[in-house]
Amino acid sequence: MSRRPEPGRCAEKGTPSADSLRRAIRARYTDVAADPRGHFSYPVGRRSARRLGYRPAWLESIPRDLVARFVGVGNPFPAARIRPGERVLDVGCGCGLDVFVAARLAGPRGSVVGVDLTPAMLARPRRAARRFPTASFLTARAEKLPFPDASFDLVLSNGVLNLCPDKDAAFRELRRVLRPGGRLVSADLLVTDDIPARTLASLDAWST
Repeated sequence: MSRRPEPGRCAEKGTPSADSLRRAIRARYTDVAADPRGHFSYPVGRRSARRLGYRPAWLESIPRDLVARFVGVGNPFPAARIRPGERVLDVGCGCGLDVFVAARLAGPRGSVVGVDLTPAMLARPRRAARRFPTASFLTARAEKLPFPDASFDLVLSNGVLNLCPDKDAAFRELRRVLRPGGRLVSADLLVTDDIPARTLASLDAWST
């Protein structure tokens, strides 16, 4: 019989506590908010967005400092197929690039909310939201979303679910806030090999 993990701890044996991981993630992305260069071993910013297939017109409509802080791992929009008027949630929105692309696609009758664990990452897109009246931002984590049941037609996640310490709780929340028949579109990293214990115990490995 398997044992359920203790509240506030990760399911993987030998990993740091969930609170420790969240603090490490928040600290790293606070640094990214200040200066995105040098924190990742893969491309970030405009170069990454273009490589992933983001349209130039989308990027040109978003402030350059936000595009420079884009650290997503994929492009969810071909699969998302956002329709005008839809209600969209971006979980782990970071600099807000996907929020603003979604707001453009959902149009003036739609609405898009971005949530993120790191207040510093939200400061810049909140200022830019004056240009995107259907977009808004809240500080929250995926495992505990501040929305009523069935609030959204579509939930987006771009490279964030792999950072969640309690993935079961995150998926339960995503299902809860989606309306019946709603869609979840996630671009993320999957690990198929065994992870060495030393890596599992590394806060740095978990927070990138």
